[in-house]
Amino acid sequence: MLFIIDFDGTVAPTDTVDALLERFADPEWRRIEEQWVSGQINSQQRMAAQIALVKGDRAALMEFLHSVAIDPSFVDFVCYVRPFADLAVVSDGLDYPIRHALRQLPFPIAIYANGLGFRRGGLDIWFPHGDAACLVGSGLCKCAIARSVDAGRGLSTILIGDGRSDLCIARSADYVFAKGALRSICEAENIIHEPFETFADVLSVVRGWNALDYEGIPRESECPLAPD
Repeated sequence: MLFIIDFDGTVAPTDTVDALLERFADPEWRRIEEQWVSGQINSQQRMAAQIALVKGDRAALMEFLHSVAIDPSFVDFVCYVRPFADLAVVSDGLDYPIRHALRQLPFPIAIYANGLGFRRGGLDIWFPHGDAACLVGSGLCKCAIARSVDAGRGLSTILIGDGRSDLCIARSADYVFAKGALRSICEAENIIHEPFETFADVLSVVRGWNALDYEGIPRESECPLAPD
């Protein structure tokens, strides 16, 4: 079993990139967003153009990026599923705030996201997980990452997401937990999905799979204690 988990709007209740742009970028970022929504530019072009508009000194930017909060129930979710599943946080957002926010987890978790660095008066972005074959030109191809993490093992893929960047993998995943824009798209495309608001909702469903012995989940699976 493989959980592919979005970050912005999913693990983090708010969208980190949008909040960053609201606070530090020229309002031009909104026009770029409209171009992306209308299909005039792809996701990678959108992200590069928007991050280029971010202005601020390093201390202020770091303070913001270190302030990203996560859903408190995400820790319980990770703790519960880790004994019987692979997990990867796969985001078309920014790796720096994700890595900082997830340091509180009691266990390491794989993270795939766009690279973020500091430059004088602003930020730089690069795309280490870009895929030339990605039909929508995402900075990171979630379908390609899922195939890479699975590594031919044939694991059931379970998506947990909230936005447009999750749509491609939602169309092929074995099970989808959806909220926000992704839920609306799933409804419009008749993609079978489980609505959720927090990871407490997701965990409640996964616990229920025990009774079905879903892909080998032990009936008495318990969350191990986090290390001191």
